[in-house]
Amino acid sequence: SASPDALHDIAAIPPMGGAFGRLVTGLDRLFALLASLALVGIAAVVILQIVARTALPSSPAWTEELSRYLFIYMVALSAGLVLRRDRHVNVELFQQYLGRRGQWLYRALICLAVGSFAAMMLPYAWQYAQIGAFQTSPTLRLPMRYVFFSTVVLFGLTALYAVIGVIEAGVAIKRDASAQRQEPH
Repeated sequence: SASPDALHDIAAIPPMGGAFGRLVTGLDRLFALLASLALVGIAAVVILQIVARTALPSSPAWTEELSRYLFIYMVALSAGLVLRRDRHVNVELFQQYLGRRGQWLYRALICLAVGSFAAMMLPYAWQYAQIGAFQTSPTLRLPMRYVFFSTVVLFGLTALYAVIGVIEAGVAIKRDASAQRQEPH
């Protein structure tokens, strides 16, 4: 019996080559780096808070707020990568009964649905970000538009990566169909 990860790898959409593949790989690396930096920032701020509480007479009030904002951006920056790598929470009811192309088509449909929702939410996320134009955060005095802009980043990257997923799945299905037509029977 194959492990769930082995079955997942069989149906994984093969990455595209060429300029498009390099561009997507570059985007993956950029957003993974930014999300990782946010995670490192969270760890540093939490460690600072722990050290300050135990070793200093008073602890800075801004650490909890900054760690919360870093966490929000870490999630927003990694949402597209999670969709692309098919690591989001999902319920697998019937996918294992589909062939490779069926699973790719299913992934394309999921990307299409998620991407459509994200694209639909983008204007509302932008409106939400504008609400923070005249507000500042309590301790950091940071304009809240930067914090609220995380919703634009979240839905924008999700929509972008959904489009990438649909393109990659479509190309994989087309290549697989072409390869099967060229095989001698």
